Amino acid sequence: MAKKFALAACVATVALTLSACQDQASSGGAARDYISAVGSSTVYPFATTVGEKFAEATGNKVPKIDSTGTGGGFERFCAGVGGDTPDIANASRRMKKKEFDTCAKNGVKDIVEIQVGIDGIALGEAQRGPGFKLSEEDVYKALAANPYGKPNTAKTWKDVNPALPAVAISVFGPPSTSGTYDAFKELILGKGCDANAEMKALKDSDKEKHEAVCTALRGAPFYVEQGENDNLIISKLDKNPDSLGIFGYSYLEANKDKIKAVPVQGVSPTYETIANGTYPGWRPLYIYVKKAHVGVIPGLAEYVAEFLKGSTEGGYLAPKGLIVSPKAIADEAAANAKAMTPLDGSKLK
Repeated sequence: MAKKFALAACVATVALTLSACQDQASSGGAARDYISAVGSSTVYPFATTVGEKFAEATGNKVPKIDSTGTGGGFERFCAGVGGDTPDIANASRRMKKKEFDTCAKNGVKDIVEIQVGIDGIALGEAQRGPGFKLSEEDVYKALAANPYGKPNTAKTWKDVNPALPAVAISVFGPPSTSGTYDAFKELILGKGCDANAEMKALKDSDKEKHEAVCTALRGAPFYVEQGENDNLIISKLDKNPDSLGIFGYSYLEANKDKIKAVPVQGVSPTYETIANGTYPGWRPLYIYVKKAHVGVIPGLAEYVAEFLKGSTEGGYLAPKGLIVSPKAIADEAAANAKAMTPLDGSKLK
């Protein structure tokens, strides 16, 4: 009964929520003294670099950052407010309305959205690979479970397009909890499906059926999930030179000695093509911050400021593959970070 009363007291007053929940969550009764972030494997290398710079500059502890995938990160982030929940969710796609609503339901009501840069969904192969050049429609026909509503029978890339190599379709990619997975389906697979006029019309007449036909992926051995570890995909390609991999552009940039880019729609993913939007698989990257934790968790606001410092033009994150946001978006991100302006959930999908 005493524990129930303590929990009720913890939830009762918003001003006391974080410190009280932290006391209950910690073993010694003290508030957590380090930043906790979860989420995207794509944002992870940037977030960890920022964490090291932040610790050096401020003397605070290095943040604890977990690579859980964007969806898994939002699930933990939205579980509630308090020291036993993350302060930040790293994301390789924008938060969904249903995730925002889950946050609100669990008391996470002031969420600050900050776009930290741009990335691209890269397709890559081993340096000694066949030299694939694919269209969005090629990718769709190869990996969709039911292309255009019919079971997929293609076994080789040549079955998909006579101009492609007669090698088995084999793609290593992220799991369904990953923002990269979601972005790949939306930016490449879905567009390949909509290259067909009938499928594009279906989008307006039956949205659910369209999504099922256009974005449901085949399973192994055609599409093989590799967990939230893009480096594992890189090593798989090195051992399987006829296979393709799907990962964030930063991993392609960091492993140019092992892998090479696969052009999509005739455009290779590079810093320039992603920054100017000519590469079809570009996407924004975000961090989401609990405003209730700012001022309570040591250095949280300073860590966010350090992230934006590293992501500016000429910043230290560019050599790691982070692409700078357009000026208007970067200015908005800086303003949101300074004022900790809560996200308007009505703008989410």
